Amino acid sequence: MPHIAGIDHVQLAIPPGRDDDARAFYAGVLGLPEIPKPAPLNASGGMWFTAGNAQLHIGSQASFVPAKKAHPAFIVEGFAAYCAQLAERGVTVREEDQVAGRRRAGIEDPFGNRIELIEAARR
Repeated sequence: MPHIAGIDHVQLAIPPGRDDDARAFYAGVLGLPEIPKPAPLNASGGMWFTAGNAQLHIGSQASFVPAKKAHPAFIVEGFAAYCAQLAERGVTVREEDQVAGRRRAGIEDPFGNRIELIEAARR
């Protein structure tokens, strides 16, 4: 039967002209690997990253407003150590209620977009 099989990517907006700040945060602070955007899309700026089997696309938006509710949720291996690493890098990490026995935390990117971190499921 036809069905949705997964998520290909999530897009977040940033203010125009802030690509360097986005790259410094998403690649430098969070450690997401950047991947090339397809050539026809390069003119619009922004960048793409991989996050496990999905991608995070960052694009500029002229009428930018930070996403405070809508957000990507990244699965984190080594949750406590990763959160501590972010705190050492100056990121405010807010512990949130657990869901299904998994720890969660909220952070914001330099533009005020909400990002959720969720502990990887124990195997």
